[in-house]
Amino acid sequence: MRILVSDDLAHEGIDILKQGFDVDVKTNLSEEQLMEIIQDYDALVVRSATKVTKNIIDKSNLKVIGRAGVGVDNIDIDSATRKGILVVNAPEGNTIAASEHTVALLMAAARNIPAAVASLKSKKWDRKSFVGVELRGKTLGVVGLGRIGKDVAYKAIGLGMNVLAYDPYVIKDHVENIHIKVADLETVIKEADFITFHVPLTKTTYHMIDKERIAMMKDKVIIINCARGGIIDETALYDALVSGKVAACALDVFEHEPPLESPLIDLPNVIATPHLGASTAEAQVNVAVDVAKDIIRALKGEMVKNPVNMITVRPEEYNEIKPFIELAEKMGSLYTQLKNGRISEVEMIYTGKITRFDVKPITTAGIKGILTNILEIPANLVNAYFLAKERGIKIIEKKISKDQDAPGNVILKITTDKGVGSVSGTVFEKNEQRIIAVDDYKIDLIPKGYALMSFHRDRPGIVGEVGNLLGRNDINIAYMQLGRKSFRGEALMVLGTDEEIPENVLDEIKKIKDVSDAVFIKF
Repeated sequence: MRILVSDDLAHEGIDILKQGFDVDVKTNLSEEQLMEIIQDYDALVVRSATKVTKNIIDKSNLKVIGRAGVGVDNIDIDSATRKGILVVNAPEGNTIAASEHTVALLMAAARNIPAAVASLKSKKWDRKSFVGVELRGKTLGVVGLGRIGKDVAYKAIGLGMNVLAYDPYVIKDHVENIHIKVADLETVIKEADFITFHVPLTKTTYHMIDKERIAMMKDKVIIINCARGGIIDETALYDALVSGKVAACALDVFEHEPPLESPLIDLPNVIATPHLGASTAEAQVNVAVDVAKDIIRALKGEMVKNPVNMITVRPEEYNEIKPFIELAEKMGSLYTQLKNGRISEVEMIYTGKITRFDVKPITTAGIKGILTNILEIPANLVNAYFLAKERGIKIIEKKISKDQDAPGNVILKITTDKGVGSVSGTVFEKNEQRIIAVDDYKIDLIPKGYALMSFHRDRPGIVGEVGNLLGRNDINIAYMQLGRKSFRGEALMVLGTDEEIPENVLDEIKKIKDVSDAVFIKF
């Protein structure tokens, strides 16, 4: 078998690939040049320079494409999947680099190192202006306990710090036995002397640290962000740094990069680096080695460690279960947009005709939907089980096969520290997908586009009030469903909309009398 490396790759990775395979290194190829030769190769290894387009994929006979790094935006995943080409990447190679950069910024901010260096280099001997604080005995708040966040916590414990962490999707028992105390976000913010962030940028985490939450923090708190720009409201952070509420901050990421016009980088109590979290020689070697090993596993027909895509369904069954795979993923996504809590168990229950098939791909899709909104690492139909198990989530799959000719139904039950919730769905004729229940509320929800889900007391006029408010904001309603537990009792209203609902409109809906909550859902 032959392997083509079309971008610069650390020689350690190339050496691994050469163990049993013919390897050609040809860089700086145009799309046309790559299309001319790609059919001669079984595997392609890229970094970020090569764009693996549909045209290239269609011309190829590739078995696997490897990306030496995390992002796969330069690879047409859909085209690769459609052709049955496995795509692998290397998401773990920069864990140490990112966690060490976080700790470096933590120490630099605590001891005013950049400012002190600049002062001395300007020929000043000023010791009084740069008195720092010790880390030992202080509390580090870690927001997000993925691979990087957990590694930062380990290092902080080694420095004698107390670690207080927030991650709504981590089981306490899995981390508290390694001296990491888990608490809610407000507690972490209020009690920490230093706060570091390790969460993905999502609708939930965007500006999660705003003016109000900064006000909850200790005076003279120090903030570090090596995760994603946009997690912190930079205007609120600027004001807090100027006022002295926040003593200092160290930022490796910004909402808009490069942040050359940001007023933050002009403040003396701000340390800023140009997105260097993964920029180490070792990280570049690590991603090369990781992707090389997975390429070899794939070519040998073994299970790969970091798959981005994989079709695991037998061709003869695919058309039958495909709509259920799509439905289950949407059900999982709906749940995590609607609710939160530390997930300890996921149960998938199947009834009707779907029980005749292997339902594991459907279960995996449900887990993928659940994890997509909460993990930094992209979940897919191959790694979703692994990622769930890694986070201590128990997965149960159950078939109730009394009548295999009845319409196929899927029930997703999720147990968290806040209770048990469920989402139920089915597929009608012509593969029309429906979500038919949320907890005890029976509904008929089309899982596509946008939807508003509001919980309220069933009373006359409330539907009209919500509808009028949407109308005044030029938001068109596509359909409406109402489920209730009892007459004049608790009710759930679902309004399909043609447009996204802004946060300010959602806040207005929540203020309507008898509305207990309102959530905007995006399928």
